Amino acid sequence: MPIVAANGIKLTYDEVGDAKAPVILLIMGLGTQMIAWPEAFCVALARRGFRIVRFDNRDIGLSTKFETAAPIDLAGAFARAMAGKSVDAPYTLDDMAADAIGLMDALGIGNAHVVGASMGGMIAQIIAARFANRTRSLTSIMSSSGDPSLPPGKPEATSALLAPRPHPDDRENVIKAGMTILRVIGSPGFPTSEADLRAKVEQAADRSYYPPGAGRHLLAILASGSRVELLKQIRVPTLVIHGADDPLVPIQGGEDTARHISGAALKIIPGMGHDLANGLVPILVEAIADHCLAVDATQVRGSAGTAVAKDSKNVP
Repeated sequence: MPIVAANGIKLTYDEVGDAKAPVILLIMGLGTQMIAWPEAFCVALARRGFRIVRFDNRDIGLSTKFETAAPIDLAGAFARAMAGKSVDAPYTLDDMAADAIGLMDALGIGNAHVVGASMGGMIAQIIAARFANRTRSLTSIMSSSGDPSLPPGKPEATSALLAPRPHPDDRENVIKAGMTILRVIGSPGFPTSEADLRAKVEQAADRSYYPPGAGRHLLAILASGSRVELLKQIRVPTLVIHGADDPLVPIQGGEDTARHISGAALKIIPGMGHDLANGLVPILVEAIADHCLAVDATQVRGSAGTAVAKDSKNVP
């Protein structure tokens, strides 16, 4: 897969679709590689008329790893965050947002429809607020506003996510642990077969297995704090998608995100948990493509109207 230098690090990415089409930039979540965006999802969006770009966030997959960072004390970080104190981290979500902009710069992409899932939704929100001129639209999926007063995830989901990861040499237990996490956070209304679940986990583990990166991602979330005030600054067209049955980021996270973004549309999907199950692909593709196409059509009409207005000034 191609690699580019961006924001002082190296990011691995791939793309599908017409190189001249409007870009949809996909940003994945905590400790999760870009291949978690299903191939069928990317291809279906490309067929709707988009150039789809996905990439590995820093510290995960085949992108730059922060191996010289200080050891992680997640328990201490959680305690400081719960007490309203600052949390030290090697990097923040703002740095990860800057990575995405750096990738766009390296690929010559002026602006994009920015779509993020979970932590990727948080990063996408920051891009929409701080880099509005680079953002055609925002889609935030199964994410939240970061408001500490929101309900936490179910204990079993949080425990599965925070459980110690097996040693890289113990491949079978690595696979079993990954499958356990996906079972716990998965979509009850769109179940994934055991064979498909194992295939997904095996593909990810064989491509890159790097638990410390997931820990530093979590540290970045804790260090970044609430985005409530930042969300109020977003003016780009926004779609918030959330599962009604999300055990990790409860539905209130999506509702609160939409509440703080002016004009945001909220789509709640019954039966959806905290994954991109195969059965969800057609639903997500339709919602995202329709949102992005509507934005593009509006912008084209607006540009045409501006041109007509300018020309009319020269008419006697």
